[in-house]
Amino acid sequence: MSIKRRDFIKTGAVAVAGSMILPPFLQSCQGNQISADVKNYLDHFEVSAELMQNIIAEAMSKGGTYADLFFEHKISNSLGLEDGKVNKAYSNIDYGVGIRVLKGDQTGFAYSESVETGAMMNAARMAANIADSSVGFNQGDIFEKLPADYYKISKKWEDVSVEERVPFLQKVNDKLFSLDPKVIRVMAFLNDESSYILFYNSEGRLSYDYRPMISFGVVCIMQKGEQIENSYVARSFRKGFEWLDESIVDELANEAIEKTNILFDATKPKAGEMPVVLGAGGSGILLHEAIGHTFEADFNRKGTSIFSDKMGKKVAESFINIIDDGTLQNNRGSINIDDEGNEVQKTYLVKEGILNSYMHDRISANYYKVEPTGNGRRQDFRNIPIPRMRATYMEAGMSKREDLIASVDYGVYVDNFTNGEVKIGAGDFTFFVKSGYLIEKGKLTSPIKDINIIGNGPQALADISMAADDYKTDDGTWMCGKDGQSVPVTVGLPSVLVKKLTVGGLS
Repeated sequence: MSIKRRDFIKTGAVAVAGSMILPPFLQSCQGNQISADVKNYLDHFEVSAELMQNIIAEAMSKGGTYADLFFEHKISNSLGLEDGKVNKAYSNIDYGVGIRVLKGDQTGFAYSESVETGAMMNAARMAANIADSSVGFNQGDIFEKLPADYYKISKKWEDVSVEERVPFLQKVNDKLFSLDPKVIRVMAFLNDESSYILFYNSEGRLSYDYRPMISFGVVCIMQKGEQIENSYVARSFRKGFEWLDESIVDELANEAIEKTNILFDATKPKAGEMPVVLGAGGSGILLHEAIGHTFEADFNRKGTSIFSDKMGKKVAESFINIIDDGTLQNNRGSINIDDEGNEVQKTYLVKEGILNSYMHDRISANYYKVEPTGNGRRQDFRNIPIPRMRATYMEAGMSKREDLIASVDYGVYVDNFTNGEVKIGAGDFTFFVKSGYLIEKGKLTSPIKDINIIGNGPQALADISMAADDYKTDDGTWMCGKDGQSVPVTVGLPSVLVKKLTVGGLS
C-alpha cells in the first residue's frame, strides 16, 4: 500500500467528512472536472475518472444494459478479553473492486483484489459475458452524487491506538466483578471498522462513502450454588472513538448482571398456543426475520414471498406502521448511499395496516417500474448487491405496556431472543427465547427461560391486536444473512400483543 493512500486514511477523509453536511445532489462534471472531495477518493484507490470510464466501456462491450464499479477499502480491528486480561488482538485490511454487468434481470459479476488496470480489465471482460452481442457504448458525462451524512464522528478509528482501546475492556471486566459476587467469568470484545467506498456506473454516477463501525459486547457468566447461567449484552453504532466512555461501560455491565440474575429463578411455562407479548426492543428480531424478509422485492418479484400479490392490500391492523430506514443518525444499519450508489430513505413497508412498498434494488425497481429505495446492499466488493434490510422497525402504538399485559389471562412476555430459523418465502419461524416472564391473570409473575416461539410471520403480523407507546431500538450487534452474504442491521419494536403463537415449554 502506497504512502499516498496511507496519508489519505490519516488526513484526507477530513475534507470528505466536511462535505457530507450537504444534502445529496447530482452535479455534472463537464470535461470530467471532478470536485476535490471525490478526487480524494480517486487518489485513495489510485484510479482516474478516465480509467473508470474505460473499465465500464469494457464491461459494456458485449451488449450489457448497465454496469457498475464498487471499490472498497476496509480496515478492521478486534480486541478480546478473557480470564481477566486483554489477550486477543486481530487486524485486517480488505481491498478491491467488484464489477457488475446487467442484461435485463441477469447479472454478470467479477471482482479483483487489485486495482491495477490489467486486472480490472480482465474482471470487466468476465462480467461482460452475461451478454453476447457487440454493441457500442457511448460514455456520457460524469455526475457526482454527494452522499448524505448520517454518521458524523469526531475521531476516526484509524487514529486510535491499541493502547487507547484496551482500558475499556479491562474496565467492563472489573465493573462486572464488582457488581455481583456470583460473577465467575467475563468475556468481552471491542471491534471497529472503517470502510472507504467509491462507486461509479455506466450512467455516469460517481459517489463515495466513509463507513465507521464500533461494536462493544460482553458475556457475563455467573454461578449460584451448582447452577451456572450466562447472558450476552452488546452495543454497536456507526460512531467514532468519542463514543467510548465510562457510561457505556456501566450500561453494559449493569444490563449483563440484570439479565443473568433473572435466569437463576426462571422456569419453563406449559407448552401450547397462547397470547404472547413481545417486549420492546430486541423482539424486533422476530419482525426482521419472520416478516421483514418477505418484504424484500426479489422474493416478491420471483413469487416466493407470501406478500407477492398483496401490494396495496390490508396485511395488519390499521395502527401498524412498519418501516425500513437507512437514515437514522449513527445507526448500525444506516448508510449514506446504498451499494448501488442510490440515495437511502425511510421507507414505509406497511402504512396504516396496508402493504405500501417492497425494499428495492436496481433490478427489482426496474421490474416494478418504481424508484430504488436504497436497499441494494452487499457484504463486500466480492459480492453482488441484493435487496437487504437496514434498520427495520414498527412505530409506537397508542396503548400502554401495562394494558397489553393486563389483557392476557394466561400467556408469556418475551424480550430476550437469541437465535432462530425462518422459512423466508412463507414466513414460518421458530425462535429461541433466552428469557421472559409468565403472564397470569393480567400480571407478570414467574421468570421463564429457554423456550421456543413458533409461528408464521404474516399471520403473526395480522394477529397483532395491540401496540404500546414504548418503542425501543435495539442497538445490538445484529447481522442479517441472505444468499451467503451478511450485512449489519438494526431492529426495533414497541411492546406488542400477538393474539396467539405456539410456545414450546413443559408438556
